Amino acid sequence: MKRFLSLFSLLVMMFAGAGAGTPAYAQGRELPDFADLVEKTGPAVVNIRTTERAREGRAGPAPQMPEGIDENDPFYEFFRRFFPPRQPGQPAPRGRGEEVPRGVGSGFIISSDGYVLTNHHVVDGADEIYVTLHDKREFKGRLVGSDRRTDIALVKVEGSNLPKVLIGDSNKLRVGEWVIAIGSPFGLDNTVTAGIVSAKARDTGDYLPFIQTDAAVNPGNSGGPLLNTRGEVVGINSQIYSRTGGFMGISFAIPVDEAMRVVEQLKASGRVVRGRIGVGIAEVSKDVAEPLGLSKASGALVRSVEPGGPAERGGIEVGDIILRFDGKPIERSSDLPRIVGGTRPGAKVPVQVWRKGATRELQLTVVEMEPERSARASRAPGAPGGQAPGNGQPPAAAAANALGLAVSDIPEDRRQQLRIKNGVVVDAVDGAAARAGLRPGDVLLSLNNQDLTGARQFNEMVSKLDRSKTHVLLVRRGDSASFVPVRPLAAPR
Repeated sequence: MKRFLSLFSLLVMMFAGAGAGTPAYAQGRELPDFADLVEKTGPAVVNIRTTERAREGRAGPAPQMPEGIDENDPFYEFFRRFFPPRQPGQPAPRGRGEEVPRGVGSGFIISSDGYVLTNHHVVDGADEIYVTLHDKREFKGRLVGSDRRTDIALVKVEGSNLPKVLIGDSNKLRVGEWVIAIGSPFGLDNTVTAGIVSAKARDTGDYLPFIQTDAAVNPGNSGGPLLNTRGEVVGINSQIYSRTGGFMGISFAIPVDEAMRVVEQLKASGRVVRGRIGVGIAEVSKDVAEPLGLSKASGALVRSVEPGGPAERGGIEVGDIILRFDGKPIERSSDLPRIVGGTRPGAKVPVQVWRKGATRELQLTVVEMEPERSARASRAPGAPGGQAPGNGQPPAAAAANALGLAVSDIPEDRRQQLRIKNGVVVDAVDGAAARAGLRPGDVLLSLNNQDLTGARQFNEMVSKLDRSKTHVLLVRRGDSASFVPVRPLAAPR
């Protein structure tokens, strides 16, 4: 009995002293209570319903509620939100000019005079926008502006003293932090779900580092707010990862900091102006970074340079690795489009690049990105598709070297056509090079940062390579180039 009391006393002392020196996670924190937060923020979250007008070639009856569903059916209320029942004697809307339902989404009021933030894809193509508040008031919305690249849209309703949300700081979010989502999944207004921040800076788009959460988000949640436990909006629910069309535990939100920068431009001019420099880029892998002398796999590999564009005029070359742009570090290649896009056109900015084992400081002038211009990277060497440049000659009958490559010189007229000063063309591929994805017609520009001037020089370099190490080729295919790591074939015994 005394032993039992001693153990019990020890446990009491441990719990009593939990706040004095034990870690926070050991103190048995209670789960957060979201009720007050929802009560405070919920009135500023809106339902957005869009319609379009029937046009020539698209006229027809509006969607109707499935047969057999009536008021006694448990799914009646669910289907009613998407397919309002037709009143007796009411004809189906037909013909040009009739409004037909188009979609349902969410949004939230960011100012008491009626500015509403939502997703571009919620209102894209809509002829009419209807905004319904928590208290059932409905307003007709006017699209101020929309940006497809960031999936942001700004809508204005005529009202005053409207409830509004508090805007937080998405940069201060921590992985594992509690968040909640409010929206209209499947048309179910003001639905609240909770979860945690699963990851930050997920690269699922050129211009946005998404917030990943496990808060349940479904079709209709798009455009609704993601809130922290202080009731501040930290993101806009935008996408889900799903194989079924429904929630599978992974959802993505646009950081509110990025969204508000877009809002400022939409308010001012109704559109977003972005900068561009005219390069195609790719990721820098560890296999490429080490042989090139980089301390870590970071930066953006320049795969192509637009002729006469800002990058070419500033001295950037194919094969350069951009490490810093306007003083900001480029940790991943996806950082570059976001930073360049946010730079004012006309600005002269410093650019730090890694070239042939050393850093170089360049300067270039950013220009405005053309509307709806899409900066897509070309196919990487080893990827299917694309026309491989060749020298017009049949493959050489030479035996492949330690890299599994047979190459030949490029005629001067062909070099001028390709806009290159040096290089060799691949005539045959075998072994290590074949496994790395190279193929006949590829143009090799450098080996381990050393320019290739001809086939003889290339073969001499390969004969001296350390076969226990990985080596890097700068390979041109089509209009783009990429570094390809290749490990030589083992020496014959």
